[in-house]
Amino acid sequence: MARVEICDASELPVGAMKAVRAGEVRLILYHLEDGFYATQAHCTHVFAPLARGKIVDGCQIQCPFHRARFDIRTGAVVEWANFPPGVQLLNALRREKALRTYPVHVENGRVVVEV
Repeated sequence: MARVEICDASELPVGAMKAVRAGEVRLILYHLEDGFYATQAHCTHVFAPLARGKIVDGCQIQCPFHRARFDIRTGAVVEWANFPPGVQLLNALRREKALRTYPVHVENGRVVVEV
């Protein structure tokens, strides 16, 4: 596993997220009330860019395409794709799948992700 410095902790305020690269890996870095987290950059439903999504309920990322919701801290599916009506037909082919998460640490004021 490689450790990659991403940014200064002060660069990302609480409640914010940003798309970043950690070596060859694209991911989303989040700053929640209880710390920093990182997930894969694309939704597991149809690979929509999560950077265009929004943080809801303080710890979930909602996909901008079909509103799938994932727990940012664990990657677990909270609610599978449900919008627009009829997307459930696609869900028969695209079963629920959690987001990949990455360990994040703050060291000397710098955010470090393990990939």
